[in-house]
Amino acid sequence: MASYPSLPILENATAFWLPALSDETGDIKRLKRTVSDGAFNDSSYSDSSNGSIARTNSTSSLNSLPRLHFRDHIWTYTQRYLAAEALEEAAAAIIGPTTENEESKGDGMKLVQQLISCAEAVACRDKSHASVLLSELRANALVFGSSFQRVASCFVQGLADRLALVQPLGTVGYVAPKMNIMDIASEKKEEALRLVYEICPHIQFGHFVANSSILEAFEGESLVHVMDLGMTLGLPNGHQWRGLIQSLAKRSGPPPRLRITAVGLCADRFRVIGDELETYAQSLGLYLEFSVVESSLEHLKPKDIKVLPGEVLVVNSILQLHCVVKESRGALNSVLQIIHELSPKVLVLVEQDSSHNGPFFLGRFMEALHYYSAIFDSLDAVLPKYDTKRAKMEQFYFAEEIKNIVSCEGPARVERHERVDQWRRRMSRAGFQPAPLKMFAQAKQWLKNINVCEGYTIVEEKGCLVLGWKSKPIVAASCWKC
Repeated sequence: MASYPSLPILENATAFWLPALSDETGDIKRLKRTVSDGAFNDSSYSDSSNGSIARTNSTSSLNSLPRLHFRDHIWTYTQRYLAAEALEEAAAAIIGPTTENEESKGDGMKLVQQLISCAEAVACRDKSHASVLLSELRANALVFGSSFQRVASCFVQGLADRLALVQPLGTVGYVAPKMNIMDIASEKKEEALRLVYEICPHIQFGHFVANSSILEAFEGESLVHVMDLGMTLGLPNGHQWRGLIQSLAKRSGPPPRLRITAVGLCADRFRVIGDELETYAQSLGLYLEFSVVESSLEHLKPKDIKVLPGEVLVVNSILQLHCVVKESRGALNSVLQIIHELSPKVLVLVEQDSSHNGPFFLGRFMEALHYYSAIFDSLDAVLPKYDTKRAKMEQFYFAEEIKNIVSCEGPARVERHERVDQWRRRMSRAGFQPAPLKMFAQAKQWLKNINVCEGYTIVEEKGCLVLGWKSKPIVAASCWKC
């Protein structure tokens, strides 16, 4: 494995780095060395690191540090070794396929190393070193540069924000920013969301899978009800439901009576969308009743959702449930329990397929860097280098997600994306059973029909459908029943 200046290798006891982990919660597994045979065993402990950096020139001086034990150093180096491996793997995946020559590849590798070094300095609350690295990164991470330079610029913003919020060395704690992505977005964010919907297939893919599953659940029913969590981040015009209304209106026989209940805090925007949808449904001869439950998912109550006798209910969640995944898991479990009590015929779950909710900051950082590098690479294949549409999507949509993952902790960190395997475990624990999606051929044809650029793929994975870019998973769709 290559050696990186920012990732010291365990050759002697001359340098010990103890990164601050004040943003982590719960028990952490450490590697404990036994004196008798030098083997390593697992043991659990509660982290009590004070976040300081200790240096020594001999192993005997360790005895003068009562809080610092040899197993602390072993655990620290183990984490850094794993981080180095992740760096090498991610750098190869991010830079290798997209560079035109060895010089640009070397520049890309240097930029990756600078980003990781800066992330380490921020994690260690080393403001002086991090500030120097941030200055260098700002000069190299260009908003209109290569795809990796552009994604790096977003991570630089996140690191700068995080650095401004952490306490100096020797103190304990983390100052969390106050933010809520459910707040009504600015015009720029709304435009960026609209552009992502129109240009990238991510959200359209979720809508296609969801509507296909919902139509199957509504087959032969006369009274149908959709509970929509978040209304796809408040996407204007209600694109998903226009397609569903059109499909229901085209069915033979009397059209069903449709109810849509939007759940979220953007009540005024939801009502505007609802009025437009009711008018559209009426023009097609379909009765639609639209209502709004003004509540965050965390504070949703069973009484908020009214299900009529004989009504078939489905629940639609497009890029929403990850926002209620917290350290304790209580918030998500509460939401899933409420949904389970409503006994929907089907729950459609569409989420970003990446691990941005790990317990360690550097691990999350690397996962996010790999994930968003693939997305920015895909935008290169769709739009020209200096296209303002691409800049708007990158800076006002994807950059907002990146900054939340990188700079926020605690309740403020809402972009807690997880892999589809983790969602399977969470859903199963909540009492849901998988309803395998049997539309792989239709999904492949849909991808072909929308004339998206080459590079996007759809694969079937254990009953789920995953949209990816050059083998990198981007969005996963799954279906669940009670």
